[in-house]
Order: sequence, then structure tokens, then C-alpha cells
Amino acid sequence: MGIFKACDIRGPFGSELTVEHGRLLAHAIAFRQDPSVVLVGGDARPSTPALRGALIDGFVECGVRVTDLGQVPTPAFYHARRRLGIKVGVMVTASHNPPGDNGFKLTLGDMPITEAELHSIRALMEAGINSARPRPGAVTHYDIVPEYRQHVLSVCAVEGALRVAIDASNGMLGPIAPAVFRELGFEVLELYTDVDGTFPNHLPNPAVFENLRDLSELVRERGCDLGIAYDGDGDRAAFVDETGTPVDNDRAIVLFARDALSRSPGGRIVYDQKCSDVVREEILKAGGFPHMEKSGYTFMKTALLRSGAAYAGELSGHHFFGEIGGDDALIASLRMAALVQRSGQTMSGLVAGVPRYATTPDIRLRVAAGEADAILLAVSERLATEAEITELDGVRAQFRDGWGLVRASVTEPAITLRFEGRTPEALQRIKDAFVRAAPQLAGRI
Repeated sequence: MGIFKACDIRGPFGSELTVEHGRLLAHAIAFRQDPSVVLVGGDARPSTPALRGALIDGFVECGVRVTDLGQVPTPAFYHARRRLGIKVGVMVTASHNPPGDNGFKLTLGDMPITEAELHSIRALMEAGINSARPRPGAVTHYDIVPEYRQHVLSVCAVEGALRVAIDASNGMLGPIAPAVFRELGFEVLELYTDVDGTFPNHLPNPAVFENLRDLSELVRERGCDLGIAYDGDGDRAAFVDETGTPVDNDRAIVLFARDALSRSPGGRIVYDQKCSDVVREEILKAGGFPHMEKSGYTFMKTALLRSGAAYAGELSGHHFFGEIGGDDALIASLRMAALVQRSGQTMSGLVAGVPRYATTPDIRLRVAAGEADAILLAVSERLATEAEITELDGVRAQFRDGWGLVRASVTEPAITLRFEGRTPEALQRIKDAFVRAAPQLAGRI
């Protein structure tokens, strides 16, 4: 099954991911976890009702009681899990993927799901395990959204005084975020806040600057202090300054880290290995303890929880806060607005106070079968004398003035690379070092 990723289950609906997978997943979880009750929610994608229905039916067949949240943002799902004390749950969503995709985010206990646990679920699904019981379960419907709104307001008690533009990408925070901002006193301009799981205006991925174009125009035209964009299920955020310029996520992470350390001096800050060196350096300058982690939602959240970190930031736009034990795009955006307001500066002024190095975007290359492992091994061995090598996920070579990262895809014969140098010259030198180590990269990076 190609739908199994490192942290969740996801794929094109109707071809790779089918309704039957919902029932199979329910039976696998029932067999492995034997829960008395499970939590189920879903986003607004066209395929979500069918998948959520099959999932619920599968749990009922297994004698499990289901608390159905209906259509909710992912952060509201996680809040319900904490609020109701239900450890096992499934959120039906493909997050920021195109509308034709869908998937399942799983929680099996107090900590995020591990790769080993997901592998176990996969084996049970592929075996077609049948966990049906003579006595069926039952379904209870629960509206968590009003409680979730109050939770956000209690965490982010700020008197708003800014003009804010919100692009919800036709995703799950559309009906919620503008109302919460207004309740706190912010002036709000809305863009694509009606919920539509076909995402007719742009893809629900705010990490891609092209998807922020309309938001940037609105910010410039209406003189907004800040622009905010959310992804499809409401757990990732991106920001646009008052000039309409998108804010690099590295620099947003630095701003959040500084804020967290002002409230938790000497605290631990988690960041993913794709982040700029600026993140680590600025954490140290602010008196914090930097903790680099493998990229990926479950890895970041696990590191936050296990280390007791004050904050964790992932380059994709996930922002995790120690106070809530997880991520929440609405809370992140409210905190960013509060940061701008308290500073007395513009958003661009805040961002200008964060250094910026020469960094490439992700470079994705297809390679011959088996070649990816050879490239990773060559980089690890041949650069060990001139760089510090770490292998959290792939191979990361840290030089005195920059770094390079190469990772192998787990789903196809391909590799992804990313490079950074303190200067453009350093960046080129590091790329050249990778080519010397792995000549297959010549002319491709």
C-alpha cells in the first residue's frame, strides 16, 4: 500500500485510497488497541464523508463506541481528545494536499504515533484482520467547536488593535478564525473563508508562496498590518507582512522562539533539520537550548512533549506550543499578531531583525533504483573530514559557514536536497562539495 507515509496514511482517493481502507483501518485499530471508545473527525474534502462513514461503521462493527465530531479543524480534533480524555482517534484529512487526495491522521495514545506503530497497523490492514464482535458499538455526536473557540480565546487573551487579512484557503478555519480575531478586537478582512473542500481558489498549502499571491494583494490594497494564511485542515499557518511580502518560515520560527524564551528563560526550542542555521544561532542568543529534530509532524510533536520544550517550529508551517502540548495554526496566528502589536514595529520591521542566509528551496531529483542509498553513503563518508555529519533523516553535512542535506524518498526512487551558506559564495562551495562527494549530482543542483 503506497498510502502509508512516515507519519500518517494519505493518497489519491479512488485509485490508491478507497472507502474500504476506512473499514480496514477501524478493524486494525480495534484489534491492536482494543479501545472502548474512539474519537473521529474529518475535514471538508468531497471524499471525507464516505471515508469517515466507513471508518465509523468499521468501529461500530467491532463493538467500539464512537464519538463523532463531524467536520472540524484538526486542532479542534486534538483539543477534543484532551478535553474528553479519549486517547484513540482518527482525523480524516489530507491536510494541505490537492482536493483529490485524502487520508487519516491517527492517535493511539498519549504520544504521537510512531513509525513502528503505523507499520503494525499497515500489516493488520493488509492481512484484512476482522475484529467484528456480536454486540455492535454505538455513535455519539459531539460539537466541540464552541469549546475549542473558548479554549483558543483563553490561551490568547489579547486586545487586538491591528487590521488583519485572513486567507483560510477554503479550509476548516474559515468560519472560526475571523470570528475569534474579531472577538478579540482585531479588524479582519476575509479571503476564501467559505468552506469548500474542492479548494477552488488555490491549493491549501500556505508554504508555497504562489498560494499567498491573493493574500499579498489584499494586504497591500487595504493597508493591512498582517496577512495570515491557513492550510486545509487548520494546523499550519503562514504570514505576509504589511508590504505584502511573504515571511520566510525560518524567520517566523525565530520570532516565536524569542517570544517563548521571554516567557520560559533558558527553555528548550525544537526545530527541524531543514531550518536555516539562523534558527539555532538566534535561539542561543536568546538564552535558549536548541534541539534539532527530524522533519515531520509526529517527530516534532514527540520531541516537544518528551523534552518539555517551550516551543517547536517546523519549516512547513507547523508551530507547536508547550502550553497546549501541540500545534495550532489559529493560536500561532493570534500569537504572531500579538507579537507585532506589542513590538510597536511593523511586521517587516520585526522580520528585518532576523538575519537571513543564502538558502535553496528543496531540490527534488529522480535517481536510478538503488542510487539514492549510494549517494547518501558517499556524502556521509567523503565529507566526514570537512563537515559534521548527522543522520537524523538522510545525511546532513554542517560546515563552518553553512550546510547541505540529502534525503531519500521512501515512496519512489528520488532524493531531496537543500543547501545553505552564510554567503552566496559559501552556498556554492557547499554544493560543489556535495558534487565532489557524489559525482552523480553534477549539473543537477
